[in-house]
Amino acid sequence: MEIKVLEGVFDANEIVAKENRGILDKSGTYMVNMMASPGAGKTSLIVKTLEGLSGDLKSVVIEGDIAGKVDAERVSDTGTEAIQINTGGSCHLEAKQVNTALANLSLEGIGLAIVENVGNLVCPAEFKLGEDLKVMILSAAEGDDKPLKYPLMFSESDVLIVNKIDLIPYTNFNLEKLKETVIKMNPGVTIFEVSCTNGDGISEWVEWLKKRIKG
Repeated sequence: MEIKVLEGVFDANEIVAKENRGILDKSGTYMVNMMASPGAGKTSLIVKTLEGLSGDLKSVVIEGDIAGKVDAERVSDTGTEAIQINTGGSCHLEAKQVNTALANLSLEGIGLAIVENVGNLVCPAEFKLGEDLKVMILSAAEGDDKPLKYPLMFSESDVLIVNKIDLIPYTNFNLEKLKETVIKMNPGVTIFEVSCTNGDGISEWVEWLKKRIKG
C-alpha cells in the first residue's frame, strides 16, 4: 500500500511537470533546476550567473526554501525578478509549486527561469519540475565522497558544478577522484569547476549555458 501511495505522488507530480513544460515551451523560456545541499553556494552561483548573462538574456528566479526570503532578496538586488516559495518543512520543491510560481510570473520575453531548489541531496532529484536542465552543485568543503552517499542526485543531474575550488588547497578534497566517480555513475554529465569567491570558471559555465539556451 505504501508503495502505491508513493507511486501516486510521483505520477501526479509528473502530470504537472508536463504542464510546466508546456507553459515554458509556449513562452520560449528555458528552465534550470539548481540543486545542492545547504551552504554549497546555490544562491551565490545564481547571482554570478545572472551577472554573466546581464544584457544578453532576461531572467527570473524561483526561490525554494523551508522558510525565509533571504535568498530571494539577494537575487532581487541584482535587478532580477524573484518569487519566493516557502515549503513550510518539505525538503524539496514539487511541480505544482513551480506551476503556481509560473502562473504568477510574466514570462513574456524571459529567456531563462532558474529554480533554486530546497537545500537537500536526496528528495529534489526525485521530483521533476518540467525543467530543461538539472544542475547539481557540490562545494569542495563537503568532501569528494558525496556521490557514493547520494548517488541519485549525481546520476540524475545533467551538470555538476564543483564550487569553492579556491578551498581545495585547505582540504583533503580530491577533485580527480570525484570526477572519476561521477563520470562512472553518469557518463553524460558535464562538469564545471568554479569559485564564486574569486570568479574562477564562472565565464566558462555562463557561456556554456548561453549556448544551451540559444540552442
